Amino acid sequence: MSRDHWTEVKVAREATLAPPEKAAAKLASQNKLYVRDRIALLVDEGSFVEDAQLANALNPGLPADGVVTGRALVDGRPALLVANDPTVKAGSWGARTVEKIVRITEVALRDELPIFWLIDSAGARITDQVDLFPGRRGAGRIFHNQVALSGKVPQICCLFGPSAAGGAYIPAFCDLVIMVDGNASMYLGSPRMAEMVVGEKVTLEEMGGARMHTSVSGCGDLLASDDAEAIELAKQYFSYLPGSWQVRPPSYDASAPGRDFTRDLVPAEESVGFDIHDVIDALLDADTFFELKPAYAPELVTGFGLLAGQVVGIVANQPAVKGGVLFVDSADKAARFIWLCDAFNVPLVYLCDVPGFMIGSEVERAGIIRHGAKMITAVSEATVPTVSVIVRKAYGAGLYAMCGPGFSPDACIALPTAKIAVMGPEAAINAVYYNKIQEIAEETERVEYVAKLREEYETDIDILRLAADLVIDAIVEPENLREELIARLAAAQTKDRHFSTKRHGVPPV
Repeated sequence: MSRDHWTEVKVAREATLAPPEKAAAKLASQNKLYVRDRIALLVDEGSFVEDAQLANALNPGLPADGVVTGRALVDGRPALLVANDPTVKAGSWGARTVEKIVRITEVALRDELPIFWLIDSAGARITDQVDLFPGRRGAGRIFHNQVALSGKVPQICCLFGPSAAGGAYIPAFCDLVIMVDGNASMYLGSPRMAEMVVGEKVTLEEMGGARMHTSVSGCGDLLASDDAEAIELAKQYFSYLPGSWQVRPPSYDASAPGRDFTRDLVPAEESVGFDIHDVIDALLDADTFFELKPAYAPELVTGFGLLAGQVVGIVANQPAVKGGVLFVDSADKAARFIWLCDAFNVPLVYLCDVPGFMIGSEVERAGIIRHGAKMITAVSEATVPTVSVIVRKAYGAGLYAMCGPGFSPDACIALPTAKIAVMGPEAAINAVYYNKIQEIAEETERVEYVAKLREEYETDIDILRLAADLVIDAIVEPENLREELIARLAAAQTKDRHFSTKRHGVPPV
């Protein structure tokens, strides 16, 4: 009896287009979308061209071998995608799964196309390990290609479910990781494995959940409430970036800022806290700031926005959180964002109100020197148009980390009440004159002496003097700062972006 190939092909193809009834019910109970519904939300209608839809078709129960790959348009721009199907053995990897992913990353490298990763996978199938794990076209090749893609094209990850064991490195090598609250997780070893191997009893959420990774480890960038929001955030992020390193970011129609930059927006007294988001809103086009890692190291704010319709990256100290002091995590957060902007031709604006790096035995043991050096490395290496604004103060190595004059910004400008110094007046006076102050027994005399020292110190670091000595390039009134930034960045568009001739540096980690 001859086989009916027409029917076999039809059945195999249809098996890849919809989940079985039981699997669909499970997705609904988890508040998850089917893989093809996720793709439909991401790509322009009718634009998706799928690769290897019939992978592993001779093996029943493995439609498309658990992963959908192909190319499409995302808001009219070409892109590639990899999307796990969690209804096929929990989205786990077989040999054909890995081959499909390797092939799409090779297309990304060849054609320099951005790639979206829609991840929901339990990891490798142990039964297939010899075929998928160790070889030259095994799972390791995926990560090798991701590293080669880094800085060449945007890599954007929506994490809808687990990304387990070695598969957790796919998000780690992406530029952006969006995690769905309650469903997404990343971990090298499961809670059960952790209990077996190291005797630790921990929940999945504590070990690798979305809230932990977006606020504690920093492995996640943004928290989404559901699959649809994750995909919308991915599209918003993509709207700020070019398709590859060889072109500039998109530009848009200009609009007015979200608020006026009034002279009372930044308190002159440095002990008074304020929210740097108010300054950002007064500079950027209204409702265009897209913040990254908002819950991680919030003493530093990073994100994209539009300035007169042009994409810029913002690196800003946040006085409302820990006084804006730089810590280990905030240095890492800054370095990663600066490297991202520089890779994809996004101009940088630093908004500096920093008392310096944190001090004390705890941060020294955590390696704040090498982490701070990492941030300063990123600042030094960046060659995109850059303007540093001293919003209120820049003390110590904080001036260096926020792209002070020594780091070749295209301009370092300041508000009229700004200060630049090795340290603040109180700390400086205490460091130099402590013993003499203590020798003055009469309190009124001691207070007057300290006030005199403070006046002399502040005269020494007066911002007008620093402008006169060419330390800074301009003093700008708050109401004029936005237009100054627009003009400075426009003037720097033709700059020579060569930094150094070598293979690569050896950055601190």
